[in-house]
Amino acid sequence: MGQTIVEKIISSKSDKPVMAGETALMTIDVRSARDFGGANVVKHLEREYDVDQIDNLENTFFTFDCVVPANNIGYANNQHIIRMFARDKGLKVYDVDAGIGSHVLIEEGHAVPGKTVVGTDSHLNIMGAVGALGQGMGDTDIAFTFKTGKTWFEVPETIRLNLKGSLRAPASAKDLTLAVVKHFGANGALGKVVEVYGDLVDSLELHERITLASMGTEMGAIAVIIPPNKKVLDYCGERSEQPIQPVYADQDASYCQIIDLDLGQIQPMLSLPGNPENVTTVEDVQGRPIDSVFIGSCTNGRFEDFQMVAEIIGDRKVKSHVMAKIVPATKEVFSQLLSSGLFQKLHDAGFIISNQGCGGCAAGQIGMTGKNEVQLSTSNRNFTGKQGHGKTYLTSPATAAISAVTGVITNPAGGQS
Repeated sequence: MGQTIVEKIISSKSDKPVMAGETALMTIDVRSARDFGGANVVKHLEREYDVDQIDNLENTFFTFDCVVPANNIGYANNQHIIRMFARDKGLKVYDVDAGIGSHVLIEEGHAVPGKTVVGTDSHLNIMGAVGALGQGMGDTDIAFTFKTGKTWFEVPETIRLNLKGSLRAPASAKDLTLAVVKHFGANGALGKVVEVYGDLVDSLELHERITLASMGTEMGAIAVIIPPNKKVLDYCGERSEQPIQPVYADQDASYCQIIDLDLGQIQPMLSLPGNPENVTTVEDVQGRPIDSVFIGSCTNGRFEDFQMVAEIIGDRKVKSHVMAKIVPATKEVFSQLLSSGLFQKLHDAGFIISNQGCGGCAAGQIGMTGKNEVQLSTSNRNFTGKQGHGKTYLTSPATAAISAVTGVITNPAGGQS
């Protein structure tokens, strides 16, 4: 019997072939811990293990991205605990100037097709964008991987999702992603991997694949894995400077479910406040007044996302009563925005620009929403309290941009101007 992508990846990291439902002790190629949870990883290593014998120092990292630089004593203390431990043990820290850890691991060529990657980030399954298996884990489990380079893992079943539809600007990969979230709901892929296929998916660029993979968690999925195309393989090969060995499913692989989902011509979508699965079209709610906009996060913090924002707003300005915030995902993206002149354009339009990091998803890196404040956010979660006491709609960069200049929720495909 053939194997799915996740079965093949885990088998290649174990001492025998495995299938869904079996448990394997698998090797972890890349292990990481962020500033949130990282100090607890250090505590477990110092208290429970011989910390002089951390496995594979060259592929073990700390990444600071939640609150960068630290704006409260708790984060400041945790980050410095990690720095001191890392200096003593010879571990690499991607510090407060690096950006979102999952993106940095891709940019730096650590996370590539076929690899296993873990960290203390619930959205580390974003690695499915490059055909890798990424997993967020608790600090105790991550400490174990730092020490041993391995972890126990139950091989998940896989859903094969065959996507059909057309995507034409200003509709974007975020709208596609929200449409998929609407189909699955919060639990429709619970505990499973979703392999995604179809001409629409094959055509997605890396930044678009990152958007789609980043919301697997919101569907309950272990991961959304997108088979890498030539562009992704070339990118990863250039970044890693090593031969890339992509993993693809066998033709006779066994799936727990095969879904044919025809989305037609994809429209601009959004998630209503309170839950990412509460998805509707932007057209259904356009005209509702807004107070603030956040564009960034691991879901929509790439250079191309901000290019779209600049194209949408043209020569217009952010509405005077709207607080519009931009946070690039990484230092590399920040540099691209600087050299391209987009920062100047966005600054002149009235956007507040912050340093690279998680931004609006984090505990106040670029501020929180107040009670009854209505915010549009390009992030992946809008649970009550997640980004403050306000009400957050999840949208694409295009919808956030046009709404920032109109002051109300606006359809970028031809709404109010």
